Amino acid sequence: MPRQYELLIFDWDGTLMDSAGHIVDSIQQACADLGIPVPGERACRQIIGLGLQQALQTLLPDLPAGDYPRLVERYRHHYLGRDAEIPLFAGVREGIRELHGAGFILAVATGKSLKGLERALDYSQLRPYFSSTRCADQTHSKPHPAMVEEILDELLLERRQALVIGDTSHDMLMAANAGVDRLGVTYGAHLPEDLHGHAPVAVLDSFLDVKTWLLERT
Repeated sequence: MPRQYELLIFDWDGTLMDSAGHIVDSIQQACADLGIPVPGERACRQIIGLGLQQALQTLLPDLPAGDYPRLVERYRHHYLGRDAEIPLFAGVREGIRELHGAGFILAVATGKSLKGLERALDYSQLRPYFSSTRCADQTHSKPHPAMVEEILDELLLERRQALVIGDTSHDMLMAANAGVDRLGVTYGAHLPEDLHGHAPVAVLDSFLDVKTWLLERT
């Protein structure tokens, strides 16, 4: 059968890398450092996927404007101190290689900074498999469609050829806003009910399920 999708656009945190807990912990420690009331885990998980500044402003909208740069600095202090230790989800390293070998074009659209993604690509040794990446400090943050649209333009592909794969409602909305199909995963930051409302083509429970679902459509 003809390949259903040519381009797979992956989110990074919570989709390929098991970093949601580390992100939550870093946000909470940063707030504690500044004496700000520490938000709960659920609230922190809901803003994962957005660009860092936007995420913190969404999580803590009443914070004085001058406190956000300090909070960003403390977050980065806690996150970057341990980011080399954050693992990929089970099956991701082999699965990405297999999908690449099967002829899919792979890309990343992430709320990480470019510097952060570069570090993660190097640590994970997955850099060679991705043809394009977009980060929140390069263009509009999710759920704006710019990341997807710029990747499509760069790779000279059409919307119907692409699938966005992510663990948050921000990923699903970005894809919908770009007119691109989306696939949700339940093992990351958001709950399944956060994903189902955005008409994904599937919602799957492991990266192995994602790989199998994709290869069945090759």
